[in-house]
Amino acid sequence: MPARPIRPATAASPDTEGGRPGFDRSERSELARMVCQLFEHWQLDLAAQCELLGLSSGTRSTLARYRRGEPLADSRDLLDRVGNLLGIHKSLRLLYPHNRELAYRWPTARNRGLDNHTPLEIMLQNGLPGIITVRAYLDFLRGL
Repeated sequence: MPARPIRPATAASPDTEGGRPGFDRSERSELARMVCQLFEHWQLDLAAQCELLGLSSGTRSTLARYRRGEPLADSRDLLDRVGNLLGIHKSLRLLYPHNRELAYRWPTARNRGLDNHTPLEIMLQNGLPGIITVRAYLDFLRGL
C-alpha cells in the first residue's frame, strides 16, 4: 500500500458534513479502501474488523459498503481508529521493509514486549486506547 498523505480540509467544503473542517468525502473513500485492504492483509474476520472500527457486530453491511468505495462516516472516533491502524501498518512496513509476510502476520503473533499478548488482542480488548498503545509500542521500537 503506497503511503500517500491525506490532509484534512482546512475550510468547510460541500463534501464536509456539518460544515466542520475534516476529511472530505473523497479522502474518506480512500481511507475506507486502504483500511479494508489492510484488514485483508492481516486476514482478519469480519467480527474483528467491526470491533477495530468501533462498529457493532450487526453493522457488517457497513464494511461491505466501505469495500465498495463508500466513504467512512465523518466520525472522529472512526477516523482516529483508521488513522492509527494505518499508522501501525506504516510502522510495520518501516520495521520490516524486506519482509511483508512478517509485517502482515505481526498483529496476530504473540509478542513478549506486550506481555505475550498479540497486538490484535490488545486492540480488540481495549478499543481505541489499545490501538493507540500498539502504535506507541511500534513507535518505541522505531526509536521515535
